[in-house]
Amino acid sequence: MILNIFYHIGRFVNLFRLMFSKPEKLSMYWKEVARQMNDIGVGSVLIVSMIALFIGAVAAMQFAYQLGNTFVPLYYTGYVVRDMTIIELAPTITCLVLAGKVGSNIAAEIGGMRQKEQIDALEIMGVNTASYLIAPKLIAALIVVPMLVAISAFISIFGGFLAVVPTGMITEADYVLGLRSFFVPYNVFMMFVKAFVFAFMLSAIPAYQGYFVKGGSIELGKASTNAVVLSDVAILLSDYIIALILT
Repeated sequence: MILNIFYHIGRFVNLFRLMFSKPEKLSMYWKEVARQMNDIGVGSVLIVSMIALFIGAVAAMQFAYQLGNTFVPLYYTGYVVRDMTIIELAPTITCLVLAGKVGSNIAAEIGGMRQKEQIDALEIMGVNTASYLIAPKLIAALIVVPMLVAISAFISIFGGFLAVVPTGMITEADYVLGLRSFFVPYNVFMMFVKAFVFAFMLSAIPAYQGYFVKGGSIELGKASTNAVVLSDVAILLSDYIIALILT
């Protein structure tokens, strides 16, 4: 099992070495990068927004409920929701969702091309398929995923406001005071570091799974499943490592 892990790590590194060793002309990338940015970014805004809204709402309600019978000021609800969203919930939950939506799509798309021998045909034509097929997806993810994370953080904080202020759990002044209290800009930097790392994970791992898929539809389905599972594990593991290093 250990040898198998090192085998896949070595093949993964070699794939990305090949991708950057002989890149194609930039004109070949522009349309594909734009298409991938639309699929990953615009196509995921709705689901990311819905999840962020309810995560912020639930977090605010639960925390306001826990503070109800304590001597801790209620404005701490806004403070905790803000920092919890920026540091952890927005980058991690958003990218875990994207790993399922985007990662399976990337693995299925590239894997389908491998099964239909389209990748072999491109290689015969002299195209660096590792660069042409994977690089646009990687570049698009690195651009739009941090944007989605920022949108998720904003909507999550707004969702917390909608959950506790109109219901009377805390006042608008207390929630806004909490949002403005004890703000540390470094937390935003940490959020974007996580977003960039997670964006690489959720695009590179599915691309690797799809690029080397063998067999028929069953193997393609397994590759898509493995892409999601491995991406989620990698995101959670890197989340712990980043938190350990940056905090």
